[in-house]
Amino acid sequence: ADVLNGVPSIVMGISVYSLIVLPQKGYSALAGGVALGIMMVPTITRTTEEMLLMVPNAIREAALGLGVPNWRSVLAITLKTASPGIITGCMLAFARVAGETAPLLFTAFGNNFWSTNLTQPIAALPLQIYVYAISPYDEWHRLAWAGALVLIVLIVVSVALVRYVTTRGVLKGAS
Repeated sequence: ADVLNGVPSIVMGISVYSLIVLPQKGYSALAGGVALGIMMVPTITRTTEEMLLMVPNAIREAALGLGVPNWRSVLAITLKTASPGIITGCMLAFARVAGETAPLLFTAFGNNFWSTNLTQPIAALPLQIYVYAISPYDEWHRLAWAGALVLIVLIVVSVALVRYVTTRGVLKGAS
């Protein structure tokens, strides 16, 4: 996970391009999702590992001492205790890939029209920001800045929503 976390996003995009796009003979939203998903794995893995290690052994031992099977103890106690940190790790991974353009250039390629087919090129906000930012038109530059603002607002709102849910006890469990 640590090695995969250090791989640049453009290398990830080229790898998925050679493994998925070339054999399919076409760009697709599915290939873009695979590239972004692979980029999310190390962040989620490391934060999940750290959160599970932060659960005190006394809690695990207490459950085992009461006769709870080990698998039940892990699911009911350890995961429930670590769930706010795990969800935070998932949000960190989402925030990391939300603005990635390089892997999407090699895999999803972009589309100017609305498409719901996962096997076809698909539009993505980071790609639109990139296209508008490198254009020679001032109006498109303004649209690129607006797209960047929308992307930032989406990330901030999603992180704030997760923080609200985890601190209100919805995901902590009613104990």
